[in-house]
Amino acid sequence: MNWTITKQHEGTKIGYYLQQELKFSRRLIKHIIHGGGEIWVNQTKQTLRCILHAGDVLTITFPPEQKGSHMIPEKMPLDIVYEDDAVLVLHKPAGIVSIPSRLHSSGTIANGVLAHYEKHGLPYTFHVVTRLDRQTSGLMLIAKHRWSHSILSQAQKEGAVSRAYYAVVEGHPEPKKGTINEPIGRKEGSIIERTVTADGQRAVTHYEVIREIEGHTLVDVKLETGRTHQIRVHFSYIGYPLAGDDLYGGAVDRIMRQALHCHQLQFYHPITKEPMHFTAAMPSDISQLLQPE
Repeated sequence: MNWTITKQHEGTKIGYYLQQELKFSRRLIKHIIHGGGEIWVNQTKQTLRCILHAGDVLTITFPPEQKGSHMIPEKMPLDIVYEDDAVLVLHKPAGIVSIPSRLHSSGTIANGVLAHYEKHGLPYTFHVVTRLDRQTSGLMLIAKHRWSHSILSQAQKEGAVSRAYYAVVEGHPEPKKGTINEPIGRKEGSIIERTVTADGQRAVTHYEVIREIEGHTLVDVKLETGRTHQIRVHFSYIGYPLAGDDLYGGAVDRIMRQALHCHQLQFYHPITKEPMHFTAAMPSDISQLLQPE
Protein backbone atom coordinates (compact mmCIF):
# COMPACT_ATOMS: atom_id res chain seq x y z
CA MET A 1 0.00 0.00 0.00
CA ASN A 2 1.23 3.49 -0.85
CA TRP A 3 0.85 6.90 0.80
CA THR A 4 2.14 10.25 -0.45
CA ILE A 5 3.47 12.40 2.39
CA THR A 6 2.01 15.91 2.67
CA LYS A 7 3.70 19.05 3.96
CA GLN A 8 1.79 18.60 7.22
CA HIS A 9 3.95 15.58 8.03
CA GLU A 10 7.29 17.03 6.93
CA GLY A 11 10.01 15.85 9.34
CA THR A 12 7.92 13.04 10.87
CA LYS A 13 9.50 9.66 11.54
CA ILE A 14 7.91 6.68 9.81
CA GLY A 15 7.10 4.96 13.10
CA TYR A 16 5.22 8.00 14.40
CA TYR A 17 3.42 8.46 11.06
CA LEU A 18 2.25 4.85 11.04
CA GLN A 19 0.86 5.06 14.57
CA GLN A 20 -0.60 8.56 14.62
CA GLU A 21 -1.72 9.13 11.05
CA LEU A 22 -2.47 5.64 9.76
CA LYS A 23 -3.52 4.21 13.15
CA PHE A 24 -1.27 1.16 12.93
CA SER A 25 -1.19 -0.62 16.27
CA ARG A 26 2.17 -1.42 17.83
CA ARG A 27 1.36 -5.08 17.34
CA LEU A 28 0.78 -4.56 13.62
CA ILE A 29 4.02 -2.60 13.22
CA LYS A 30 5.92 -5.33 15.05
CA HIS A 31 4.34 -7.89 12.75
CA ILE A 32 5.48 -5.95 9.68
CA ILE A 33 9.06 -5.63 10.97
CA HIS A 34 9.47 -9.19 12.20
CA GLY A 35 6.97 -11.09 10.11
CA GLY A 36 8.43 -10.55 6.66
CA GLY A 37 6.96 -7.18 5.71
CA GLU A 38 8.91 -4.23 4.33
CA ILE A 39 8.97 -0.43 4.54
CA TRP A 40 10.01 1.60 1.49
CA VAL A 41 10.33 5.33 0.82
CA ASN A 42 10.69 6.36 -2.82
CA GLN A 43 11.54 2.74 -3.69
CA THR A 44 14.35 2.59 -1.11
CA LYS A 45 14.07 0.24 1.85
CA GLN A 46 13.91 2.10 5.17
CA THR A 47 13.44 1.64 8.93
CA LEU A 48 10.94 3.16 11.34
CA ARG A 49 13.45 5.90 12.21
CA CYS A 50 13.52 7.30 8.68
CA ILE A 51 12.45 10.98 8.47
CA LEU A 52 9.68 11.67 5.98
CA HIS A 53 9.53 14.70 3.66
CA ALA A 54 6.68 16.23 1.68
CA GLY A 55 6.24 14.39 -1.62
CA ASP A 56 7.79 11.15 -0.38
CA VAL A 57 5.96 7.98 -1.35
CA LEU A 58 5.76 5.60 1.59
CA THR A 59 5.12 1.98 0.70
CA ILE A 60 4.28 -0.72 3.23
CA THR A 61 4.44 -4.36 2.18
CA PHE A 62 2.48 -6.48 4.65
CA PRO A 63 3.63 -10.03 5.45
CA PRO A 64 1.56 -12.83 3.91
CA GLU A 65 -1.40 -13.65 6.13
CA GLN A 66 -1.23 -17.14 7.58
CA LYS A 67 -4.44 -19.14 7.79
CA GLY A 68 -4.83 -21.47 10.77
CA SER A 69 -4.87 -25.19 10.01
CA HIS A 70 -8.59 -25.25 10.89
CA MET A 71 -9.38 -22.42 8.46
CA ILE A 72 -10.33 -24.30 5.29
CA PRO A 73 -12.04 -22.46 2.41
CA GLU A 74 -15.49 -23.86 1.64
CA LYS A 75 -17.76 -22.58 -1.09
CA MET A 76 -21.12 -21.47 0.26
CA PRO A 77 -23.66 -18.75 -0.48
CA LEU A 78 -22.87 -15.49 1.31
CA ASP A 79 -25.35 -12.63 1.66
CA ILE A 80 -22.87 -9.78 1.12
CA VAL A 81 -24.37 -6.42 2.06
CA TYR A 82 -21.23 -4.36 1.37
CA GLU A 83 -17.64 -4.99 0.33
CA ASP A 84 -14.57 -2.92 -0.50
CA ASP A 85 -10.79 -3.32 -0.12
CA ALA A 86 -10.92 -3.00 3.67
CA VAL A 87 -14.20 -4.36 5.02
CA LEU A 88 -16.91 -6.91 4.39
CA VAL A 89 -20.44 -6.65 5.82
CA LEU A 90 -22.52 -9.83 5.74
CA HIS A 91 -26.08 -10.77 6.61
CA LYS A 92 -25.70 -14.01 8.58
CA PRO A 93 -28.66 -16.39 8.75
CA ALA A 94 -29.48 -18.20 11.96
CA GLY A 95 -28.01 -21.68 12.35
CA ILE A 96 -24.53 -20.93 11.00
CA VAL A 97 -21.48 -20.66 13.26
CA SER A 98 -19.21 -17.64 12.78
CA ILE A 99 -15.81 -19.28 13.39
CA PRO A 100 -14.68 -22.95 13.33
CA SER A 101 -14.45 -24.71 16.68
CA ARG A 102 -13.95 -28.23 17.96
CA LEU A 103 -17.68 -28.90 17.63
CA HIS A 104 -18.13 -27.07 14.32
CA SER A 105 -14.99 -27.50 12.21
CA SER A 106 -16.64 -26.68 8.87
CA GLY A 107 -19.63 -24.92 7.35
CA THR A 108 -18.92 -21.66 9.20
CA ILE A 109 -19.01 -18.08 7.99
CA ALA A 110 -15.20 -18.04 8.19
CA ASN A 111 -14.95 -21.02 5.81
CA GLY A 112 -17.24 -19.30 3.33
CA VAL A 113 -15.42 -15.97 3.50
CA LEU A 114 -12.06 -17.67 2.90
CA ALA A 115 -13.48 -19.34 -0.20
CA HIS A 116 -14.75 -15.94 -1.35
CA TYR A 117 -11.26 -14.47 -0.88
CA GLU A 118 -9.68 -17.41 -2.70
CA LYS A 119 -12.07 -17.00 -5.64
CA HIS A 120 -11.09 -13.33 -6.02
CA GLY A 121 -7.37 -13.81 -5.40
CA LEU A 122 -7.31 -11.99 -2.06
CA PRO A 123 -4.39 -13.07 0.20
CA TYR A 124 -6.27 -12.60 3.49
CA THR A 125 -7.42 -14.69 6.40
CA PHE A 126 -10.60 -14.24 8.45
CA HIS A 127 -10.72 -11.19 10.79
CA VAL A 128 -14.12 -10.93 12.48
CA VAL A 129 -14.98 -7.65 14.21
CA THR A 130 -18.59 -8.25 15.33
CA ARG A 131 -19.20 -11.94 15.92
CA LEU A 132 -22.70 -13.42 16.20
CA ASP A 133 -23.81 -16.55 18.06
CA ARG A 134 -24.78 -19.54 15.94
CA GLN A 135 -28.53 -18.99 16.29
CA THR A 136 -28.40 -15.19 16.09
CA SER A 137 -29.08 -13.69 12.67
CA GLY A 138 -28.18 -10.32 11.18
CA LEU A 139 -25.33 -8.04 10.26
CA MET A 140 -21.70 -9.02 10.79
CA LEU A 141 -18.64 -6.80 10.29
CA ILE A 142 -15.47 -8.43 8.99
CA ALA A 143 -12.13 -6.70 8.45
CA LYS A 144 -10.35 -7.87 5.34
CA HIS A 145 -6.76 -7.45 6.50
CA ARG A 146 -4.65 -6.79 9.59
CA TRP A 147 -4.62 -3.02 9.13
CA SER A 148 -8.38 -2.54 8.96
CA HIS A 149 -8.83 -5.12 11.72
CA SER A 150 -6.41 -3.24 13.98
CA ILE A 151 -8.31 0.03 13.49
CA LEU A 152 -11.78 -1.48 13.88
CA SER A 153 -10.81 -3.49 16.96
CA GLN A 154 -9.63 -0.31 18.65
CA ALA A 155 -12.77 1.52 17.53
CA GLN A 156 -14.86 -1.25 19.05
CA LYS A 157 -13.04 -0.93 22.38
CA GLU A 158 -13.79 2.81 22.30
CA GLY A 159 -17.48 2.24 21.58
CA ALA A 160 -17.29 3.57 18.02
CA VAL A 161 -18.74 0.40 16.47
CA SER A 162 -22.48 0.44 17.17
CA ARG A 163 -24.94 -2.46 16.84
CA ALA A 164 -28.67 -2.59 17.44
CA TYR A 165 -30.69 -5.79 17.82
CA TYR A 166 -34.30 -6.83 17.64
CA ALA A 167 -35.14 -9.26 20.42
CA VAL A 168 -38.48 -10.84 21.25
CA VAL A 169 -38.68 -11.59 24.96
CA GLU A 170 -41.24 -13.47 27.01
CA GLY A 171 -43.50 -11.24 29.09
CA HIS A 172 -43.59 -7.45 29.26
CA PRO A 173 -40.43 -5.78 30.64
CA GLU A 174 -40.72 -2.91 33.08
CA PRO A 175 -39.67 -0.19 32.74
CA LYS A 176 -40.35 0.15 29.00
CA LYS A 177 -36.98 1.78 28.48
CA GLY A 178 -33.96 1.01 30.59
CA THR A 179 -30.41 -0.20 31.09
CA ILE A 180 -29.22 -3.52 32.45
CA ASN A 181 -25.82 -3.02 34.08
CA GLU A 182 -24.73 -6.36 35.51
CA PRO A 183 -21.34 -8.12 35.20
CA ILE A 184 -21.22 -11.36 33.22
CA GLY A 185 -18.88 -14.32 33.60
CA ARG A 186 -18.74 -18.05 32.92
CA LYS A 187 -21.23 -20.22 34.76
CA GLU A 188 -19.45 -22.61 37.08
CA GLY A 189 -19.31 -26.12 35.66
CA SER A 190 -20.17 -25.07 32.08
CA ILE A 191 -18.00 -24.21 29.11
CA ILE A 192 -20.94 -22.67 27.24
CA GLU A 193 -23.24 -20.85 29.65
CA ARG A 194 -22.66 -17.39 31.05
CA THR A 195 -24.27 -15.84 34.09
CA VAL A 196 -24.51 -12.61 36.02
CA THR A 197 -21.80 -12.80 38.67
CA ALA A 198 -20.10 -10.27 40.91
CA ASP A 199 -16.65 -11.28 39.66
CA GLY A 200 -17.65 -11.13 35.99
CA GLN A 201 -16.75 -8.54 33.34
CA ARG A 202 -18.62 -5.25 33.04
CA ALA A 203 -21.66 -5.67 30.80
CA VAL A 204 -24.15 -2.93 29.88
CA THR A 205 -27.28 -3.43 27.76
CA HIS A 206 -29.68 -0.63 26.78
CA TYR A 207 -33.19 -1.49 25.64
CA GLU A 208 -36.49 0.07 24.63
CA VAL A 209 -39.84 -1.62 24.14
CA ILE A 210 -41.15 -1.31 20.59
CA ARG A 211 -44.28 -3.45 20.61
CA GLU A 212 -46.17 -5.64 23.05
CA ILE A 213 -48.50 -8.52 22.21
CA GLU A 214 -49.98 -11.23 24.39
CA GLY A 215 -47.12 -13.08 26.06
CA HIS A 216 -44.24 -11.44 24.13
CA THR A 217 -42.53 -8.08 23.66
CA LEU A 218 -40.37 -6.78 20.83
CA VAL A 219 -37.47 -4.74 22.18
CA ASP A 220 -34.77 -2.75 20.45
CA VAL A 221 -31.44 -3.44 22.13
CA LYS A 222 -28.13 -1.56 21.95
CA LEU A 223 -24.92 -2.91 23.43
CA GLU A 224 -22.47 -0.72 25.31
CA THR A 225 -20.25 -3.77 25.85
CA GLY A 226 -19.99 -7.01 23.90
CA ARG A 227 -19.82 -9.97 26.28
CA THR A 228 -20.59 -13.50 25.14
CA HIS A 229 -24.37 -14.14 25.25
CA GLN A 230 -24.82 -10.68 26.81
CA ILE A 231 -28.35 -9.90 25.61
CA ARG A 232 -29.56 -13.43 26.34
CA VAL A 233 -28.06 -13.49 29.84
CA HIS A 234 -29.24 -10.01 30.80
CA PHE A 235 -32.87 -10.48 29.79
CA SER A 236 -33.01 -13.89 31.45
CA TYR A 237 -31.55 -12.32 34.60
CA ILE A 238 -34.32 -9.69 34.83
CA GLY A 239 -36.99 -12.33 34.26
CA TYR A 240 -37.74 -11.91 30.54
CA PRO A 241 -35.79 -14.60 28.61
CA LEU A 242 -35.66 -14.46 24.84
CA ALA A 243 -38.26 -16.55 23.06
CA GLY A 244 -36.69 -19.75 21.77
CA ASP A 245 -33.63 -19.48 24.01
CA ASP A 246 -33.89 -22.75 25.92
CA LEU A 247 -30.33 -22.34 27.27
CA TYR A 248 -31.46 -19.35 29.34
CA GLY A 249 -35.07 -20.24 30.08
CA GLY A 250 -36.95 -19.34 26.90
CA ALA A 251 -39.73 -21.54 25.48
CA VAL A 252 -39.31 -23.21 22.08
CA ASP A 253 -42.98 -23.78 21.28
CA ARG A 254 -43.11 -21.03 18.63
CA ILE A 255 -39.49 -20.59 17.52
CA MET A 256 -36.57 -23.03 17.68
CA ARG A 257 -33.80 -20.49 18.16
CA GLN A 258 -33.29 -17.39 20.26
CA ALA A 259 -35.33 -14.55 18.80
CA LEU A 260 -32.37 -12.24 18.30
CA HIS A 261 -31.40 -10.35 15.14
CA CYS A 262 -28.73 -7.68 14.57
CA HIS A 263 -30.68 -5.20 12.45
CA GLN A 264 -28.37 -2.19 12.51
CA LEU A 265 -24.61 -1.69 12.24
CA GLN A 266 -22.73 1.63 12.32
CA PHE A 267 -19.02 2.41 12.25
CA TYR A 268 -16.49 4.73 10.69
CA HIS A 269 -14.67 3.26 7.72
CA PRO A 270 -11.19 2.30 8.93
CA ILE A 271 -9.43 3.86 5.92
CA THR A 272 -11.63 6.66 4.55
CA LYS A 273 -13.15 7.59 7.96
CA GLU A 274 -16.57 7.93 6.32
CA PRO A 275 -19.60 7.01 8.49
CA MET A 276 -21.03 3.65 7.44
CA HIS A 277 -24.61 2.61 8.27
CA PHE A 278 -26.33 -0.66 7.41
CA THR A 279 -29.72 -2.16 8.24
CA ALA A 280 -31.23 -5.63 7.89
CA ALA A 281 -34.95 -6.42 7.96
CA MET A 282 -36.38 -8.66 10.65
CA PRO A 283 -36.47 -12.32 9.49
CA SER A 284 -39.80 -14.10 9.15
CA ASP A 285 -39.29 -16.58 11.99
CA ILE A 286 -38.99 -13.66 14.44
CA SER A 287 -41.72 -11.50 12.91
CA GLN A 288 -44.22 -14.36 13.15
CA LEU A 289 -43.86 -14.22 16.93
CA LEU A 290 -45.51 -10.80 16.77
CA GLN A 291 -48.62 -12.16 15.08
CA PRO A 292 -51.67 -13.20 17.13
CA GLU A 293 -51.80 -16.93 17.79
